[in-house]
Amino acid sequence: MSEREEHALLKKRIDQLLSEFVTVEAQALADIDACLAPVAEQLHAVTGHGKRLRAAFCYWGWRGAGQPESEALVRAASAIELVHAAAVVHDDLIDHSRTRHGQPTGHIALRKVLTGHARPKAGARSLAMLVGDLLMSMAGQLFTTSGLPGAFLSRARPVWAVLARELVAGECLEVLRTGAEPDPDASVKVIRYKTAKYTVEHPLQIGGLLAGAPSRLLQAYSDYGLPLGEAFQLRDDLLGLFGDPEETGKDPADDLAGNRPTALMAHALTSATKAEHGELRLLLGQAKLSEQQVERAREIAHRTGAVARVEDMINARLGEAHDALADADLTTEARRALSALASVSATRTH
Repeated sequence: MSEREEHALLKKRIDQLLSEFVTVEAQALADIDACLAPVAEQLHAVTGHGKRLRAAFCYWGWRGAGQPESEALVRAASAIELVHAAAVVHDDLIDHSRTRHGQPTGHIALRKVLTGHARPKAGARSLAMLVGDLLMSMAGQLFTTSGLPGAFLSRARPVWAVLARELVAGECLEVLRTGAEPDPDASVKVIRYKTAKYTVEHPLQIGGLLAGAPSRLLQAYSDYGLPLGEAFQLRDDLLGLFGDPEETGKDPADDLAGNRPTALMAHALTSATKAEHGELRLLLGQAKLSEQQVERAREIAHRTGAVARVEDMINARLGEAHDALADADLTTEARRALSALASVSATRTH
């Protein structure tokens, strides 16, 4: 079986497990009062999509330490996908995003619940925020009731706390940096804490800690996971502006309209001519951008070398990840799987 087929099977297991868990939790919420049904439905909407890479990294963190196949471990790993779902809901609120995966985001979809409400937009945003909070709580519940021994879970709890704290720190850094002067180094710091760590490094470490991995292997997981996580988000930034919306499910104008401190825009602004700098500044933060305006931003990003620079950053980080993997003392099966996941994470088209 190829690594791609193996990941597809693992993803199917994670999808099924999450579907069953969320169904029970959503029904319990809806049972409290009939008017909560649309809110409960958002639990399904936000957890029904995903590449399940975070759970996969946790799974292979466990297997890389020599532990056998375990359904309980898959449950624990799947909990990290609920953390991601919570982050997605909150991120869409912060960014005022209207679509994700081609569908209305939570705070947009929930407006229909508030027909006749005095403040439907504010009310829908409040409901979406609470959906995100509930998903974070559900993540902890799934993790602690996974079926793994309590001693195993105790080893990983400190990193679970770090994951949550650093994820929030990254979101805060993005808010604080939005609209600030372009700074490529600051942009990388944002993606390191907002995405990189909780996408690859922390899931791997959690899997390793659950498995009782030695400190040397845990360090190898960090040496592999941090640069790969950054490469993942740098690719996401490129896809945000240049990707096919039919594949990415995202509006290519979103990052521009949100004036987000991406490394791509930081490099474009710092390398732009005075005229180009002025053009970009006029585009950044505009609520409604035309296709022509988005295309102009793409042209400037290419002309300034920003696209090539970000591609170089991705390739350098992917190389670091593969080097760390080559030196790591882990099982052959896990090495193959993590090598394949590295390539998928850094070179994907959606």
